[in-house]
Amino acid sequence: MSENYGQRGLWRRDRVWSFLEPRAREVDVSRNVILYIEGVTVNFDGFKALNDLNLYINDGELRCLIGANGAGKTTLMDVITGKTQCNQGSVYFGQTINLLEHSEPEIARLGIGRKFQKPTVFEVHTVYENLELSLKTYKGVWYTLSAKLSMEEMDYIDEVLNIIGLEKHRYQVAGALSHGEKQWLEIGMLLAAEPRLLLIDEPVAGMTPQETERTAELLTSLAGDHTVVVVEHDMEFVRSIARTVTVLHQGSVLAEGSMEAIQNNPDVIEVYLGDQP
Repeated sequence: MSENYGQRGLWRRDRVWSFLEPRAREVDVSRNVILYIEGVTVNFDGFKALNDLNLYINDGELRCLIGANGAGKTTLMDVITGKTQCNQGSVYFGQTINLLEHSEPEIARLGIGRKFQKPTVFEVHTVYENLELSLKTYKGVWYTLSAKLSMEEMDYIDEVLNIIGLEKHRYQVAGALSHGEKQWLEIGMLLAAEPRLLLIDEPVAGMTPQETERTAELLTSLAGDHTVVVVEHDMEFVRSIARTVTVLHQGSVLAEGSMEAIQNNPDVIEVYLGDQP
């Protein structure tokens, strides 16, 4: 044992005061469904942002949500993550976890990560530090000041850097990254928290064609180990990643299926796609 192991080992994130760690709840996906949204209605001063909406997301799938502005996409994300309370309906994470009984921080700890359209990284910190700050660990004040990364955590950060393609930028401050790289870093920050479900809002807005292609590869690679729900307006991007597409309209599900089926659905063509090629 090295001379300084006692101090280093004492303050390892996986060794300090484990009784303070929030106990992780297992997500029951025995029926292969990780998200159940049933009869959800959200009423804002008489306007139904969501209207008796039913949606089921399978464990490990990549699902695309599309719809015109005001269709209810953002409100749906807000309900899932606890930011907005619904007037009626139920939202379950797996078979047993009622998300409507949990706060935003609790829902994040349960394993649901959300990425907004505008990247929210810590620009004065390095890429590596951003990922370190996002690790799924207890973050009390004394603990944060004293803890050292374990070998397992360092290996995991390296793994995330490889997944998001920012290995060569690990010591670069996040503020110096390109727009696309910041988006990938934020996805990496979600991965560092070890989520089961990722909610990704308009990931390719403002990206170059090369960055868009790389983002498609990244999100596709995450499906399976994670469940990924992508909200996007760029139909070419949706075509490149779509397995199952859900179309929202006036707060409800208008249609659902493969991209080919959606493109040929008369109702979707009338209210959303129009004459898009």
